[in-house]
Amino acid sequence: MKWKDTYTFPAIFTYDNDGISIEFPDLPGCFSCGENTEESVNMAKEALALHLYGMEEDNDIIPNATPANELNLASNQIPMLIEVYMPLYRTAIENQSIKKTLTIPQWLNKLAEKNKINFSQILQAALKDQLGIKDKK
Repeated sequence: MKWKDTYTFPAIFTYDNDGISIEFPDLPGCFSCGENTEESVNMAKEALALHLYGMEEDNDIIPNATPANELNLASNQIPMLIEVYMPLYRTAIENQSIKKTLTIPQWLNKLAEKNKINFSQILQAALKDQLGIKDKK
């Protein structure tokens, strides 16, 4: 499936004494919060991008955005359109390092540590070799 590069969804910013909560009415489960408007906008962008990335990975249908003027708001709420450029987020998420646990014999671990072997580099190189991936120079 071909995904869009840019998505724009309305968010509802709810202003309370303890901060700002953010919800995306078109995307159930997509929430965030912040202490002030600037931080909340940044948090909303990150939440939206992560949520949409998860939907893309699951091949979920991404809904059309509700027009902001059709939202029902309380007196302490404002609508805000949040736009995300997904290629940047996709690259950042896909290149994020993750921790893996592995098991090797103790004697091999001692010898590798004695020789200052970088386990992460070796594992990455071995996986790339096994998968036939060539590094771009």
